[in-house]
Amino acid sequence: MQYRRLGKTDLMVSEVGLGGEWLERHNAQECADVIKACEESGINILDCWMAEPNVRTNIGNAIKGHRENWYIQGHVGATWQNGQYVRTRDLAKVKPAFEDLLARLQTDYIDLGMIHYIDEVSDWENVMNGDFIKYVFELKEKGIIRHIGLSTHNPVIGKLAVECGFIEMILFSVNPAFDMLPASEDNQFYFRERYEGEYHGIDPERADFYKLCEEHDVGITVMKPYAGGRLFDEKRSPLGVALTPVQCIHYCLTRPAVASVLVGYDTVEHVQAAVAYETATEEEKDYASVLANAPLHAYSGQCTYCGHCKPCPVEIDIAMVNKLYDLATMQEEVPASIRQHYKALNVQASACLSCGACESRCPFGVKITERMAKAAELLG
Repeated sequence: MQYRRLGKTDLMVSEVGLGGEWLERHNAQECADVIKACEESGINILDCWMAEPNVRTNIGNAIKGHRENWYIQGHVGATWQNGQYVRTRDLAKVKPAFEDLLARLQTDYIDLGMIHYIDEVSDWENVMNGDFIKYVFELKEKGIIRHIGLSTHNPVIGKLAVECGFIEMILFSVNPAFDMLPASEDNQFYFRERYEGEYHGIDPERADFYKLCEEHDVGITVMKPYAGGRLFDEKRSPLGVALTPVQCIHYCLTRPAVASVLVGYDTVEHVQAAVAYETATEEEKDYASVLANAPLHAYSGQCTYCGHCKPCPVEIDIAMVNKLYDLATMQEEVPASIRQHYKALNVQASACLSCGACESRCPFGVKITERMAKAAELLG
């Protein structure tokens, strides 16, 4: 495993990391197996934004006795309310949720204290001009968090974070589908064979953000490097071509300021597929030749199953419904196994109230209520 300096934090983090999101759907033993495989592979950074109590406990038990081997990204503002994840700036909810994170991870400090998920300028202003940021500074002063970070999907917010001066690193969503410019008239997108100098074809806002991070020594850790797995299948990929895990990781690691790519793992085999990057040949890493002839698609409106749409007033697992729906639409006939998984959900898509609250929280502009209706019709 190779290690990179995470900007001004000076932490040396593994260039392939662990994004804990998918562990939320696994039991204690499965979590332990994945985390052990990560540690044995040299992975030393993990992100736990999830507020669900069981996954926090499972992670804490899995790293017990070797906490010192891990740099933890722990989020301030991710809470668990009435059985669902809720992002909030209400300190009456934020403080106990962060204390719960410490307790369940069985640690008295978090290496990277993340201001959780800011995508709107209004939210940025609210956080930066109120009690929330005072609480973050208080945690830093007490040594409970060692470095202040921030998570966002929006390069505009990312640039504000870099320029504020006290945010040392950023968790940002990176992959070629997110970076691409909107669809052009000729529907063709050209990549250079090598990314040197000017970043042709990349959204200027995102390109400027990467360069600004590099100039100000603000390190980036990457979320959503696989775009929720869409990039592995040309039928689902917004690029119209399939990439491998190694190619996706290499793409991310060739962006300025990126130190670690935090991959979500369901199984030990998924860990092995990611850390294969460390022994991959240049030919295996080559994404540019694949992307050079890829048809251009805009990414907006496509679900990455991130779960930020929660909470749902009727407790639909929106991310899982969307995933099952996407898998089903890839087939000529819906497989019986997908119908069974759908029917096993505690709440099905037909319960959707079409209230639209989830859509206001989605980072990618997914038309969720429309998709719930389609899923109910197809799978119900």
